[in-house]
Amino acid sequence: MDIPRCIGCAELCEARISRLMRLLSSLHPMLIKNNPYLSIMKIVYFLLLITLPIVTAQAETRIAVLDFELNDLTMKPRIPEEIARTASIKPLLEKELHNADYQIIDILPAAHQQANSGFGYLFDHDEVAAELGKTAGADYVLVGRLHKPSFLFAYLMGHLVRVKDGRLIGNYISESKGGDKKLTRKAVESLTVKIDADLDKRYTQPPPGQSH
Repeated sequence: MDIPRCIGCAELCEARISRLMRLLSSLHPMLIKNNPYLSIMKIVYFLLLITLPIVTAQAETRIAVLDFELNDLTMKPRIPEEIARTASIKPLLEKELHNADYQIIDILPAAHQQANSGFGYLFDHDEVAAELGKTAGADYVLVGRLHKPSFLFAYLMGHLVRVKDGRLIGNYISESKGGDKKLTRKAVESLTVKIDADLDKRYTQPPPGQSH
């Protein structure tokens, strides 16, 4: 994130002011009465306490994940199993990002279709993807592709576009060998690690053989 979270700082400040108030309150009333500076100090600390801004954490980073496109270069392209695997990537990635406290922004299929002029268009046009994300209220848009040059392996590819300036800030590739669901999930987790490294840096990839 661009601005660090400050909840701990606010709580520490408030706690210290509270302790000072208790200390002042415990002083003998006559001492306070005979010392106007202590009375003024108590009033000042009280005003600081009631007017202290409540510092909240920055809102969750909002990210929109578009449906992944299948780029199948094999001799038997776009078989049902491969189409199903491609369709599974978006919800898997959204789940991993959500587990890392990202806010997932949905983009209506009609809006996606209107912005997309054909295969690979949004993948190659960052400014158009950014505008699509802006209309949905996202901070970032992840445009994805499943690139399959062989029956033996495929690549999950992702472009991370920052909405506010249309800049491509991340270009990712994660390999997935075979079409097994577990291997696809691990490739998605690997992709999440790379995305999170450019954003909030708080995602923890599950150990081998486990998933969130």
